[in-house]
Amino acid sequence: MSQGTLFIVSAPSGAGKTSLVRELIESLDGIQVSVSHTTRAMRPGEVDGVNYHFVDVATFEGMVAKGDFFEHARVFDNYYGTSRSAVEALLAAGQDVILEIDWQGARQVREQMDNAVSVFILPPSREELERRLASRGTDDHQVISGRMREAVSEMSHYGEYDFVVINDDFTSAQDELRALVIAHRLETQRQRQHHTRLLDALLAS
Repeated sequence: MSQGTLFIVSAPSGAGKTSLVRELIESLDGIQVSVSHTTRAMRPGEVDGVNYHFVDVATFEGMVAKGDFFEHARVFDNYYGTSRSAVEALLAAGQDVILEIDWQGARQVREQMDNAVSVFILPPSREELERRLASRGTDDHQVISGRMREAVSEMSHYGEYDFVVINDDFTSAQDELRALVIAHRLETQRQRQHHTRLLDALLAS
């Protein structure tokens, strides 16, 4: 069985990453999002084990001490981490796996998985990004201004990624992200593993 590919997808808040990834996994078989661990409180509508694995701080810190995470970070006073064993098991089973993480987490993962494929999603402009953040209608101007500053800081790391997708037209961005995954499935090494019998038959003397 061929090894799956690990895809790292990062973006500033409001760039549309979550929607693009959701559409991707609905349109392609054999790919799923890694479910992260977090210490933050569960929000209405969220399901433990689906949106996140919700754990307390002591449990999370114990997992860090045992080296259970590919990457972990503290964001807004809460911890987030990606389980090493869960991701490796999926990849070994031939599944492609997506990690939705920030640039710091992406850097940590790349140091351990040099064959990971990283993609950064950008908005078409600052004005559009601010409009998207404001359209949620849940935050005041001061909060949105703070998120814009964080977004600019996050976007400054796009050059560390293998690919960049600009989410101006959603359908086009979706097609581009899907094309990236399909292209990596067609790499010679993966095709050799996946179609061993066919290739042997084609080259039989």
